[in-house]
Amino acid sequence: MTAALEHTDMLRFVALGDSVTVGLGDPAPDGGWRGWAGLLSESLAPPGHVELINLARCGARARDVVTDQLPDALARRPALASVVVGVNDTLRGRFDLATIASDLDEAITRLRDAGALVLTASLPDPGIMLRIPGLLRHPLARRIQAINTVLDHLAARHGTVHVDLTRHPALYDRHMWGVDRIHPSERGHRLLAHLFAVMLADHGIHLWDRLDPRPTAPGPSVWAQAHWLATKGTGWVLRRSLDLLPHLMRMGISEWWHQVRNRTTRLDARLRTELDNVLAALTPEPAAGGNVLKDS
Repeated sequence: MTAALEHTDMLRFVALGDSVTVGLGDPAPDGGWRGWAGLLSESLAPPGHVELINLARCGARARDVVTDQLPDALARRPALASVVVGVNDTLRGRFDLATIASDLDEAITRLRDAGALVLTASLPDPGIMLRIPGLLRHPLARRIQAINTVLDHLAARHGTVHVDLTRHPALYDRHMWGVDRIHPSERGHRLLAHLFAVMLADHGIHLWDRLDPRPTAPGPSVWAQAHWLATKGTGWVLRRSLDLLPHLMRMGISEWWHQVRNRTTRLDARLRTELDNVLAALTPEPAAGGNVLKDS
């Protein structure tokens, strides 16, 4: 698979996902967004020898990646492709783990079958970043843990270049996140790009240029943070409130009730059963009559 990134005149990198891959939180000099994918692409090959095609869209979920972004990505025949998505799936009232897992599997499988080396990443817990109270944070944490288990499973099965963000000690440092606490700051985008670069090196792919983890621009001022919260921030909260909040409140009440009755393990067991069924559906069955070899 590494051969796809070597001995070529032009390296094509296609990025799929949501607003994190769009680059929100890391302004580009031209007024747009750069983000981790842009930073990584600048280090992959000399200028003029790498083409980044960023198909990510703000608010995208796993289903959007498959239906809206994947066909265009496959048509570009990339040597490298990233699929970083899932947080928006947890921040919606309806959460269908089986469908999310199937969509992630389809995106990764089809990109790999097309010859691309695929980058994936586990996801941070939005409840911690948004400082949601515990009774409401725990149901969200279960969702994100379930998606991360699926992503870890798919990474192992398909051999993706997988970054485990959940275990990185700097992940929840406040300097890594923007004013909205849901999108990385420039420092956070540089961290993600650096982690992917390290994993690519572990796969035998050496970058043309070394990534500098230090931000080049100052963080947002107090005024800029207040302005964002008063304008775009309130709209974001309103949209999430109309969709997620009623369902999240029901989950919080259920969490409280199970805690009062000392039955929270039932909630964990219920999700564990669902997750086991989802992982079993993602694992191909061995061919009939085949022999399974085990270490002696």
